[in-house]
Amino acid sequence: MLKLFALTQNEIVKLWLKKRFYVIILILLIIIPIFTYAEHKLAQTNAEHFPDWRNRILQQIADIENTLASDRIPEEWKRGRRIAVQQLQYYLDHDINPSEPSGVQFTREFLGNSVTLFIPMLVLAIGSDIVSGERTGGTIKMLLTRPVKRWKVLLSKLLALALYVSLTIAATVILCYLISGFVFGYGGWSAPVLAGFKIEGSSVDSASVYAVPQWRFLLMQAGLSWYSAMTVAALGLMTSVLLRSTAASMVSMMAAVIAGSILSSMSSAWTTAKYLFSVNLNLSGYLVGTPPPIEGMTLPFSACVLAVWGAAAIGVAFRVFTKGDILN
Repeated sequence: MLKLFALTQNEIVKLWLKKRFYVIILILLIIIPIFTYAEHKLAQTNAEHFPDWRNRILQQIADIENTLASDRIPEEWKRGRRIAVQQLQYYLDHDINPSEPSGVQFTREFLGNSVTLFIPMLVLAIGSDIVSGERTGGTIKMLLTRPVKRWKVLLSKLLALALYVSLTIAATVILCYLISGFVFGYGGWSAPVLAGFKIEGSSVDSASVYAVPQWRFLLMQAGLSWYSAMTVAALGLMTSVLLRSTAASMVSMMAAVIAGSILSSMSSAWTTAKYLFSVNLNLSGYLVGTPPPIEGMTLPFSACVLAVWGAAAIGVAFRVFTKGDILN
């Protein structure tokens, strides 16, 4: 156990010395203010045209209903818009502003929108070369010649990777709140968020809808985002073991994540795509009733799919690392 702790500590230090986490912080410090400014301008425009948020919701409903009358819009797109109309009407009937500006609300939206592409890219920036990078540098030979079992070496890398995934999610939430709160205010923790919408075809079942404080919803969302990010990290670990080139490992995983992001918006007719890990990354979308990429997908289903992909990736990585020829 002490050896595993020492190995994990060594891996954490090695990742820290690569200074990639600093790069992630720098990226967040650039991206978040840009989105905060864009959100601020949008809020100003809405306030000028619709001083009362209810009028804005009514206008959104009217605009969506106008688009539904068009024959040029595909039926699968109309399904999502019908669901949006019902959800907006529910917020209106219960006198709840779904987008009241605040630092917490911005953080919640940013995290929800970044879980399928932006956060996976940040995770891959840290872990895609965790094994292949040592092959390139030649340090893997020195590591494996020590009197330590190979599975402990790889487990220490996985534990270090899990720590940095956690730090990435935490840094995203904290920086989002601190930066956007400077513009929108640091309140909004107790604002209600409606969760529990059940999508049934083109209709919304609101019988099980419940309101949760925004702080609790943010914790739930961060936990689900961590779960998705860890699946990507596990797959990144596997490709880093299988591929000797750092560039090949990183490009392969980035291509898979980007392809999944594209498939999520156009895979409604290809039902088999629901078994791909990248189509199931947006777990928090189920909480607020976002229509799934493919009809019939649910939170338990997507969580199970990600668990299977993650477990399979870790299994393959350990099998190849412990039994394969890693030194040559």
